[in-house]
Amino acid sequence: MILELRGVHKHYGGVPVLHGVDLAGHGGQVLAVVGANGAGKSTLIRILAGAQPMSAGEMWMDGERVELRSPHDAHARGIRTVYQELTLVPELSVTENLLMGDLPRRRSGLIDWPAAHARSRELLEDIGFAGIDPRTPAGRLSVARQQMVEIAKALAGDPRVLVLDEPSAVLAGADLEALFALVRRLCERGVLVVYVSHRLAEVLELATSITVIKDGRVIGTTEPASTSEADLIGMMAGRRLEQIYPGRRGEPGGTALQVTGLSRAGEFDDVSFTLREGEIVGLFGLVGSGRSELARCVFGAEPATAGQTRVAGGRGGFRSPGQAIAAGLALVTEDRKRSGLVLGMSVLDNITLATPRAARRGPLIDAGRRTQIVGTMVERLDIRPPACATMPAVQLSGGNQQKVVLAKWLLAEPRVLILDEPTRGVDMATRVEIYRMIDGLARQGLGVLLISSDLTEVLGATDRVLVMNQGRITGEVRSEQATEEQLLTYAIGRAA
Repeated sequence: MILELRGVHKHYGGVPVLHGVDLAGHGGQVLAVVGANGAGKSTLIRILAGAQPMSAGEMWMDGERVELRSPHDAHARGIRTVYQELTLVPELSVTENLLMGDLPRRRSGLIDWPAAHARSRELLEDIGFAGIDPRTPAGRLSVARQQMVEIAKALAGDPRVLVLDEPSAVLAGADLEALFALVRRLCERGVLVVYVSHRLAEVLELATSITVIKDGRVIGTTEPASTSEADLIGMMAGRRLEQIYPGRRGEPGGTALQVTGLSRAGEFDDVSFTLREGEIVGLFGLVGSGRSELARCVFGAEPATAGQTRVAGGRGGFRSPGQAIAAGLALVTEDRKRSGLVLGMSVLDNITLATPRAARRGPLIDAGRRTQIVGTMVERLDIRPPACATMPAVQLSGGNQQKVVLAKWLLAEPRVLILDEPTRGVDMATRVEIYRMIDGLARQGLGVLLISSDLTEVLGATDRVLVMNQGRITGEVRSEQATEEQLLTYAIGRAA
């Protein structure tokens, strides 16, 4: 037994979060931990990483009781954690992030950069993620490639226990297969992999043991061979979900968004498509296909080198997000913590950030009206805890943070909603809520562009799917008639 937690409790300011959690794992095992948002998984991860002390309970490693007072203590014990939210320093190169504190030096004391870059390439190739230039600033990489660097950074220390928090949330295709292969190789080396994920299909594929947490308590531990996705969802939610995706809607209305010949040098070229009122269109592509870059350009966050965007036949060519918002566009970005939220600000401030005029009375803000508006949005999206308006957004779970971002844009009453990976890091029960909310918005006449790397989601939650490869639209299919294989064929640039 490499790792064992016994009766772990954790409370914040008297509010209990974990209630006597037991967890145990052997070397060579993939121990999956699943649960709804707010179940206590993030707190458990921080305890394993040494970032938070437990309020009560014990941790044992190799039959010896241990106490982790800091991440340094966890590292010394061979525990490495890859968090769902990226921790790279964006201004530093990939090499500097990977080898921080351990950069090779010449006899003169100066950093040996050729040797450092070579070591970084070796680390990336060893885990199956070659192709990333180690000299590139980390902030210039896509979120998926930053995730690869995070994993490589953790493995540079040759861990005995590797904790992966939603590692596949932004990966697809070959990158996802590379991650699975890496996890299996680590198990062969005797590493214990604690795998936290909302993607239940991959949990059932990879895990040797699955522990389900609900409301800070262990509901049960099971094995994939005797468990289905429906079983896990039922344990997580406390009820069985009979239908994940809403039923199909009727015929869409007029044009909501028209993109014509849109290009941005080095990212995408000559992209054209139409999104109609009441329609949900999926946009699928592998890492580097240009999906997110296209979304930012449509929203006016990045300038186009050619082409035009129009909302409902109005003026096009947005030069800023402000112009796009005024025209009726809203964008939920893929990285909610960096570009969707101001984490240190309250939920109330975040929700009203894009629409400061909504609560004005003349030139002044009406504090009472502002509180009422936010309270309505919190209730509408079931953001938890209900009395969260004055809480900093950073204290909410990932799924509830995503709901705050959605509330911010829904308050702007957009005509077109662009959602980039809206269910990344969100549990299945919350996903179902988000899918039903998106469906309800479409039934009200909004046009929705849903960008996702989840094949099941992009087919189940949409009416039509556009596929990108190397910055171009390579395929368009009706969702109810398409297959995952067909989308992947288009995504790698081959005719279906």
